[in-house]
Amino acid sequence: MSKRDFLIEIGLEEMPARFVTDSMNQLEAKVKEWLAGNQLEFGYVHVYSTPRRLALLVEDLVEKQEDVTVEAKGPARKVAQNENGEWSKAAQGFTRGQGLTVEDIYFKEINGVEYAHVQKHVVGRETREILETIVPVLTGLHFPKNMRWGSEELRYVRPIKWLVALFGDEIIPMQITNVKSGRVSTGHRFLGGQVELKDAASYVDALLSNYVIVNAFERKEAIRQQLSIIAEENGWEIPVDEDLLEEVNNLVEYPTALFGTFESEYLSLPEEVLITSMKEHQRYFPVKSKDGKLLPYFVTVRNGNHENLDIVARGNEKVLRARLSDAAFFSKEDEKLVIEDAVGRLDKIVFHEEIGTTGEKVKRVHNFALQLADLLQVDEETVKNVSRAASIYKFDLVSHMVYEFPELQGIMGEKYAKAKGENPVVARAINEHYMPRSADDDTPGSDVGAILSIAEKLDTIVGFFAIGVIPTGSQDPYALRRQASGIIQTLINKKWKISVEELITKFVTYYEEQSIGKRTKEETAAEVIQFFKMRLKNNLSELGIRYDIVDAILELPLHDMSASVKKAEVLDSAKADANFKETMESLSRVRNIAKKATNNDEVKEELLIDQEEQHLYSLFKEKEAKVLQASESQDYKDVWKELASLKPAIDAFFDNIMVMTDKEEIRSNRLALMASLSRLISIFGNINVIIVK
Repeated sequence: MSKRDFLIEIGLEEMPARFVTDSMNQLEAKVKEWLAGNQLEFGYVHVYSTPRRLALLVEDLVEKQEDVTVEAKGPARKVAQNENGEWSKAAQGFTRGQGLTVEDIYFKEINGVEYAHVQKHVVGRETREILETIVPVLTGLHFPKNMRWGSEELRYVRPIKWLVALFGDEIIPMQITNVKSGRVSTGHRFLGGQVELKDAASYVDALLSNYVIVNAFERKEAIRQQLSIIAEENGWEIPVDEDLLEEVNNLVEYPTALFGTFESEYLSLPEEVLITSMKEHQRYFPVKSKDGKLLPYFVTVRNGNHENLDIVARGNEKVLRARLSDAAFFSKEDEKLVIEDAVGRLDKIVFHEEIGTTGEKVKRVHNFALQLADLLQVDEETVKNVSRAASIYKFDLVSHMVYEFPELQGIMGEKYAKAKGENPVVARAINEHYMPRSADDDTPGSDVGAILSIAEKLDTIVGFFAIGVIPTGSQDPYALRRQASGIIQTLINKKWKISVEELITKFVTYYEEQSIGKRTKEETAAEVIQFFKMRLKNNLSELGIRYDIVDAILELPLHDMSASVKKAEVLDSAKADANFKETMESLSRVRNIAKKATNNDEVKEELLIDQEEQHLYSLFKEKEAKVLQASESQDYKDVWKELASLKPAIDAFFDNIMVMTDKEEIRSNRLALMASLSRLISIFGNINVIIVK
């Protein structure tokens, strides 16, 4: 069957850099799914993107669907024919709908019932006809923000300016808003022009000749290589922040790296200020010496060629100089800052109109942090440092530097606190309470920082839940999911045995006492606890734990996050054992029948009348101490080993003992034995939901 390449390019006004890569990946996934759904065979799929285009090239797309013979199932024989073998209206309607007659019917038995079937030959459609219907796939991409333009109804990431759709050298007619498809693309905004494409396969080279590198990976590697060359020529180190590189890559179509300089006097500013000014505000790469010291240079990437780079460098130097001059002024002004005065000014900063001011939040967190320190039974010095850190930890919000560079909150707080003579442990905690700032960031290293971080984040989460601001779908404007995950990861890393439910209840109760929020304490607590369980579920899933094992662990109280992770990992590892299925079935059988126990009576040994129940009870008593000891030391491999060793005795018990005997006293005692075993097995949560094959 003959094949051709298929090209689709959507030309746009410049997209925000952070939207580009995800949009490109969406386009690839959706088009592949659409082609497969239309039974169109294809080869390798290339995806391309720049700030002004999303494109996709499908190699070796067949020119026609294959002809197929399909089998259609109709009514049962008793419906299709009467007792005389005559065809019913149902049978006639079934075949008519398939374009056939009752003469084409044959019967096949399914689950003991005969059903009418027919086979029909379906002629494959021409690919070019099918491609004309791809528009809903292209307009169905999702973006964080959309816009409308002119009188058009379509909401899209940016206005569509041109559209290319080529199947080989043939234009596939389609239209999005008022833009019709053709073979004309657009090159670089300043260096290129209109590009008439001979066919789909010529796309990459034709755009390159007009100063557009459409392959995002190749463009990124070109930038990386240029940075490396500049570093090598000058004896520098240029740390490559991958997020920054990704953003810069999505800002340019034809990258050219160059470097500029700034006055050495600015090196007296904190390094974080200089790097933030360069990276966050100007998208520059900082430059360091071989021994890691920041140098008065920067590297930027131009969207263009090598002409007049000296003029471009001077322009960038002028912009950065202004930013650094402001930073120097802010730093000088912040030297006058008095911590206690700064804390007092937090009462004028509204955290949220329904929750209160930042000053009120600090007072709440101070109270909760001390309660948390008490629960952890930390030493007196740690309590003292927690109290001080929690009473001042937001003071840098009123500084000039943080006002201008919000990314530096916490970082500047630590530096200013040290400069003002605060205990280094307290200063460090001011910075650490924001951690982890992202999914890849570390959790707080110090106990003081971890306590403050947990208290601060939990206050935020409970506060927003109390007023009904709860994350839904992709909407999480206050990053509550990230903060909950941060709490969980901090507890895991610190191996702290703290009841998250108890903490949540304390916070929720306080909010109710302060009349914050209109929801009941019970509603808020239940939803926050469930929210944390979903975050733990996400954490376990990211570790590769199978979903049913995750569900089993989530039945456990949130008392020890580190233990929950270890239990999940042990179960996930054990599932590869040859006898896992049989062991799980035996343990699950115990838990199932234990549900019939109506009380928590202790097992009465004198009522164990049969050998199998006596043996099981004796083995249980022997294993119970070992299991509890191993559980206390979080050796859950040993816990599982001991529980699995009960399998033969459990099987013998069920093979020979009637638990639900008519003798009430014997029945209750046997159920008490099952309940005791079940409580031990429940160390691993609700194992009954684990799927065994």
